[in-house]
Order: sequence, then C-alpha cells, then structure tokens
Amino acid sequence: MSTDAWRALSPSAQALYPWLKLEWRGPKANNNGRIALSVRQAAERLGVGVNTAARAFHDLQAKGFLVVKRPAQLGMKGQATSPEFELTEIALPGQGARPRRLYADWKKGGDFPVQKAAVHNPRGVKQMQNPVINLVTARNQYGDV
Repeated sequence: MSTDAWRALSPSAQALYPWLKLEWRGPKANNNGRIALSVRQAAERLGVGVNTAARAFHDLQAKGFLVVKRPAQLGMKGQATSPEFELTEIALPGQGARPRRLYADWKKGGDFPVQKAAVHNPRGVKQMQNPVINLVTARNQYGDV
C-alpha cells in the first residue's frame, strides 16, 4: 500500500485486490497462477457493475499487481471458465520464495500490458465488439464523460 502503484489504483481496483487475495489458498496449497475470479463474481462482491469490475481487473494488471495466466474461455459445451491470475506479491508454486512484485517497478505513465477478454466470433456472424473491452469509447460515444 505504500507504493506509487497502489496509490495510482482506482478505488474499485483497491477494493477488488483483497477479494483476489482471499482466493489464494496459502503457502502450503499455493494456487497462485491459478487464482480464479470472474468479472461477474467480482462485480457481485464489490456491489458494482460488470464494466466497473472489468476496469478494476485492468487497472490491477496495468499497475503490476495482477497477471493473467489463462484467459477466460467458453468451452465446447458452452460452459465458461473464469480467467486464472497470478498475484505478483506472492511467489508462484515451484518458483522458490521470490515473488515478481511487478508493481514495485511501476512508474507513472509506464503501465504494464493489459490482457482483455477475447471477443467470441462464430463463423458467419458479423464481428461485434465485446462491451467490456470497449469501456471508455462507449461512454465517450454518447457524450457521457
């Protein structure tokens, strides 16, 4: 919390981080890198909309607190799976006791890459943008700033 990266986070990202940390099973059953929490679950826990929750996930990635290890997927039978995350303050299993702590290297204007949800586009269907991906543009498009 004493880092510049933490102070630069949005309040919703700061509120989301403890929920992600609660999904970690501890050092003996280290599931870091496989921590799963969907945008919908996060929105429900935070009491916000899905777009706000998605922006919180993106903000945590941009500041180096979170890395997507496996993106969300829609399975063959139509069952979705949540993305899996690494909390960079915790060491990955089998990597020793040295966490990456990417947030410590964050500088203003130097955000880390953000992995966003993929757009599902079946064959023959005109490509549509996922509303979660195009958050800011949709608001600006209607003059709501």
